[in-house]
Amino acid sequence: MLKKRIITTMLWNGTTLVKGHNFNNSRRAGSPITTIKIYNSRDVDEILFFDIKKNEDDSIFDLDFIKQLTDECSVPITIGGGVKKIYEITDLLLTGADKVALNTELYSNPNLIDESSKKFGAQTIVVGIDFKEVGRNTFRCVSHSGKKIENVDPISWAIECAKRGAGELIITSIDKDGLMKGYDTDMLKKITSKVTIPVVASGGAGSYKDMLDAFNKGASAVAAASIYHFTEQTPAEAKRYLDKNNVLIRKNFI
Repeated sequence: MLKKRIITTMLWNGTTLVKGHNFNNSRRAGSPITTIKIYNSRDVDEILFFDIKKNEDDSIFDLDFIKQLTDECSVPITIGGGVKKIYEITDLLLTGADKVALNTELYSNPNLIDESSKKFGAQTIVVGIDFKEVGRNTFRCVSHSGKKIENVDPISWAIECAKRGAGELIITSIDKDGLMKGYDTDMLKKITSKVTIPVVASGGAGSYKDMLDAFNKGASAVAAASIYHFTEQTPAEAKRYLDKNNVLIRKNFI
């Protein structure tokens, strides 16, 4: 059985790290290099780094900056944000990314999953699925960093992405993002019951119990940010809690 992972999320707006709150990314969170150095010593298993500015203005990746990040990072790092082309995936991997996350571009060009998975291997390709409730018990995927609602159900989209060759899914509830009141475990359970690839729960962690709940609903990993930035809780303490609750995790802690 694969061990469960503890992941942290970093959002970059081109100037500083920011923290999300229902995908309103106006809260400053500091330097990415400094933050990565801190996480290197705090027992995270992986880092998600998303360039939210590129997704908004169609700029190019600053590969020198990405290289600085990957050189500092002692754990696997997934880079994403506005990735549209195969050559961008190539550039990011050559610059040190371990995996590349795709999202917005896929709603107009889903073949990018097939093409990139075939070229680089499914284990390299991660698909982000952001979603929100648009009516009573009606959910839709959202693109462009939360700005555009797509007429796509997140469960059916998760199934399609997995069939096309995604190696992993990151499931993020916009409604719960940054509130620290728990993941959308109902949606998580529905998706993990339909796909066989790893699913990362994202959006809403406020306690170690929230992480336990996500693992109990089928998550292979839990991603969090606010809980680490704005409380005294840490990835290492999360692992201790989960270990005591019989979750098979990577025991890097002492």
